[in-house]
Amino acid sequence: MLPTAQNKQVFSLQPEQPWFVLSASQKYSLMRSENQSVSHFYSFKVSRNAINTLAIPDGCVDILFDCNDSKPVARVCGSPLEAREVELIPGHDYFGVRFKPGALPAFLNLSAEELTDNEYSFLDVIPDGYEAFERIVSSSVLPHRIYLFNQYFNPDIVRSPCLVSQWAIDEIIRSRGCIRMDKLETLTGYTCRTIQRLFRQDTGMSPKAFSRIIRFQYALNTINKVSNITFCELALDLGFSDQSHFLREFKKLVSTTPLEYQRRITIESYNDRIRYH
Repeated sequence: MLPTAQNKQVFSLQPEQPWFVLSASQKYSLMRSENQSVSHFYSFKVSRNAINTLAIPDGCVDILFDCNDSKPVARVCGSPLEAREVELIPGHDYFGVRFKPGALPAFLNLSAEELTDNEYSFLDVIPDGYEAFERIVSSSVLPHRIYLFNQYFNPDIVRSPCLVSQWAIDEIIRSRGCIRMDKLETLTGYTCRTIQRLFRQDTGMSPKAFSRIIRFQYALNTINKVSNITFCELALDLGFSDQSHFLREFKKLVSTTPLEYQRRITIESYNDRIRYH
């Protein structure tokens, strides 16, 4: 069964990267942030058997540190628009910072459009971040890594979206991605063209692309938590006129079918892999 209508109203987005969790050798550690612009911090060691780890669309910017002793690196990653392979080296220890949708680190000299579907070397785009980088990759404990990140970057952490974009982001998330542009026009009082321009400027993508991402983040969240879900019911709940359309879109964004995804997370005890701090 799907969540009740009452539960739908309180749906909030915790962006999922399930292939990161499934690539972890043991636990995938996650700590929510007190900062309103950061979704959460995470760390994990990649299994030596992991191959072809994928990043899926989540509408977020990540800063990902490879804390390998001999050759540490860090990168700034914008949200992909469809599932794509990401280089995670087996046996390496990773620490990540995931910002909320629409929140851009203020210390990056990059626009939202430059970030979307791209990644950059951390030290190339933050040349004065070398000391922070060195201290973070030298630490082995998640709370201490978070402390160091906040110590260096928290005072000026984000460029917040404008009020129109933030309102649109909130409404898209609240509706689980099932909202039309004419409804956003009515809610904000701005024209479709203005909303599109401001939204792309702040998030690097159109409201339609962002809504698509949120629909499938909701689908993942539901499959992860509801064991007896029917995909026909989920497709209808997310506004698809038929199940086949939902299945095609799911495969584009997650790189597998809902049935295979459900089988994989069940076999590999997905929820038990995540350790909340």
